[in-house]
Amino acid sequence: MENNKIRIIFIGTPEFGAIILEELVKNNYQPFLVITSPDKPVGRKQILTPPPVKLVAQKYKIPIEQPERIKNYESEIRNLKPDLVICAAYGQIISEEILKIPRHGCLNVHPSLLPKYRGPSPIQTTILNGDEKTGVTIMLMDEEIDHGPILAKRELEITNPKSKITYRELHDKLAEIGAKLLIETIPDWISGKIKPKTQDEKKTTYTKIIKKEDGKIDWKKPAQEIERQIRAFNPWPGAFTFIQKKGKKIRIKICQAELSKDNNKLIIKKLQPEGKKPMSFEEFKKGYL
Repeated sequence: MENNKIRIIFIGTPEFGAIILEELVKNNYQPFLVITSPDKPVGRKQILTPPPVKLVAQKYKIPIEQPERIKNYESEIRNLKPDLVICAAYGQIISEEILKIPRHGCLNVHPSLLPKYRGPSPIQTTILNGDEKTGVTIMLMDEEIDHGPILAKRELEITNPKSKITYRELHDKLAEIGAKLLIETIPDWISGKIKPKTQDEKKTTYTKIIKKEDGKIDWKKPAQEIERQIRAFNPWPGAFTFIQKKGKKIRIKICQAELSKDNNKLIIKKLQPEGKKPMSFEEFKKGYL
């Protein structure tokens, strides 16, 4: 089947999905429909903002649907008769009834080496745990979260001591790797060259939803753990602490830090007081210490 004759629906929401969608279009796998989350209020002024996937779809004039609950959109998807559904970081559980609609199933691009790190925060967890490698998995979705059989994997080494990777940097790298792996996988999957491999349930680990309070630094922890926390939660929710100045409690976001040569001390390089722009530690000392 030629690329442009495969009827694809793409489902996704944040920047990770937007990068995948962009590569699909560039490689002649343009979906005929994009399903994404509704626009949401963002920032202090609560400005209604479209999700990144929607912006890419608009760029290429791809029809868009933004249902509050995708399970209520089942009959519409069934009537559209897609050959393949591709999902990348959508944020809602897709029902078994929808997963059964496309004749080639629903493929998911997941930023970890499944079955390790199922769930919502695999990238942050990889950094928090100080892993030496991570990667991307293309899986055939079933009704359980990140449980379906594996079609392809690609590893990424992250052990370079000179490159202390942040969440944003690792996120973008994994999205790019995932997009390329997906493009390679689709034709082999469609033509029947790939035999799905069941995940080893004994090796399964799960990640949790990251909350704002997870960014609060516990200074009793070892310097290595705090340094990883700063990188894992950059840019959101940010690793933060509080100081007292003139009787007022001020929230300070730690933007960048590094370990001393003996790895026992944390050297803060850049921080951001609440309501201010990021600044060097030297600038911070002049105004706050």
